[in-house]
Amino acid sequence: MAIHKLILNDIFEEDLYTLVAIHCTLEDYRLAYLLNRFLGISLIRKPLDLDYQNGESTYSIFEWEDKKQQTIWNLVSNVCKMEVYRESANESLFDSEEKITRIAYLVPEYKTVNYFLKIDNEVKSSKEKYILNNILKAPQIATAYSIDVNQLKSKDNLIFN
Repeated sequence: MAIHKLILNDIFEEDLYTLVAIHCTLEDYRLAYLLNRFLGISLIRKPLDLDYQNGESTYSIFEWEDKKQQTIWNLVSNVCKMEVYRESANESLFDSEEKITRIAYLVPEYKTVNYFLKIDNEVKSSKEKYILNNILKAPQIATAYSIDVNQLKSKDNLIFN
């Protein structure tokens, strides 16, 4: 009896995208405005935030679909700060709760990054340099740089659809 072997390498090819890390202290809507202005794009906040771990951490996300280039641009926050109440460990007559700020990261390998700009369809290096140079023109942005997606351990967190 003949044995048939199926090779599925081409079918399960990973999605190609460019990932830019952005360091700044701006609010998400201000950064989206600056990127729209300096890159000539139109990022709009999505109605629902990214929700991970059943509401324990949510991340703001902005999106723009470039119909000419058939590319989707996403700006997503890397930091989620949530206030949690827990019982204090002090022995006292009164029950007391203390407020703790818990921080979660979308991509834990890059805890110092505030935002990620994800561009579907891998961008050529000349276009990538142009994008980075225009991002760095904004005076409120401390720095921005490209990230090698193949080195990320938590790249599954960057699947938005």
